[in-house]
Amino acid sequence: MLSNHLIIYTDGASRGNPGHAAGGFIVFDSKKKKIYQESKFLEITTNNVAEHTAVLMAHEWLQRNLAEKPAKVEFFVDSQLVVNQLNGNFKIKSSHLKSIVSKTKQLVALASYQAVYNYIPRERNTLADALVNSELDKVAAVT
Repeated sequence: MLSNHLIIYTDGASRGNPGHAAGGFIVFDSKKKKIYQESKFLEITTNNVAEHTAVLMAHEWLQRNLAEKPAKVEFFVDSQLVVNQLNGNFKIKSSHLKSIVSKTKQLVALASYQAVYNYIPRERNTLADALVNSELDKVAAVT
């Protein structure tokens, strides 16, 4: 049976701002057992777009793969700006970012789970950070 509470660590990064970017996330159940991880190259974009896209990717995965939705999904993000934007504390000026956040909020509403966004320092987000950097290293190796 699926945990009623999932924990997701997300990260997005760009090498250059804008630059080659990637986003990724790692899903854990409430007992801290890893369930899934995913990362992808995002072409050339900003760090902020990569961070928001990583959160959206996690919500899309939840929507596609979990027939039984958890009651609560707790996100840990190492960007204070992104956490404040997702929690509605900071305005989003970029139309592209507004679009990403709008899609994120639509998915949460459709799934009807509680999404909680928390800031954590980068040094506590090492697994998601390593996942994203691995994705960027793959791209760097072929360019």
